[in-house]
Amino acid sequence: MNTLKHSQSPARRIVGALAVSALALGLSACGKKEEPTVGQRLDSAVEKTEQAAAEARAKTESLVKNAENKVEQGAATAKGAIDDAAITAQVNAGLAKDPDLSALKINVDTVNGAVTLKGPAPSAVARERAESIAKGVAGVTSVKNELVVTAG
Repeated sequence: MNTLKHSQSPARRIVGALAVSALALGLSACGKKEEPTVGQRLDSAVEKTEQAAAEARAKTESLVKNAENKVEQGAATAKGAIDDAAITAQVNAGLAKDPDLSALKINVDTVNGAVTLKGPAPSAVARERAESIAKGVAGVTSVKNELVVTAG
C-alpha cells in the first residue's frame, strides 16, 4: 500500500491536496457568516459613535437656537411692556398738567405704542387736547380717542 501512495506523481498529489483544501474551504463557508475582525468591529463602533455625536450636536444646536429665540422674544415683550408703561405714565402726566383734564378720570391704555383714551371729557376742545397730549409722547404709534364729551 505504501508503494501505491508513493507511486502517484507529485503533480497528482498537489492537485488532490488543492481539491481537498478547496472542498474544505467550501464546506466551511456554507451556512456560516464571516465574523468581522476586531478592527472592523472597532471601526463600526467608532462610526456609530461619531454619527450619534453628530446627531446630538445638531439637536443641541437646534435647542440652543430655539432658546435664544425665546429669550429674544421675551426680552422684546418685556421691553415693549416697559415702553408701554412709560408711555402710559407720560400720557397721564401730560393730562394731569392740563387744567381741564386733570380732575377727570381718563383711562389711558397702551399696547405696543398704541394708546387708547377712555372716559369723560368736559368739551370737544378738551377731548382733542387729550389726544394731542397723547400723540406728543415719544414712542406713541397711534391714538384711539374714545373720550366722551359730558358737557356742552
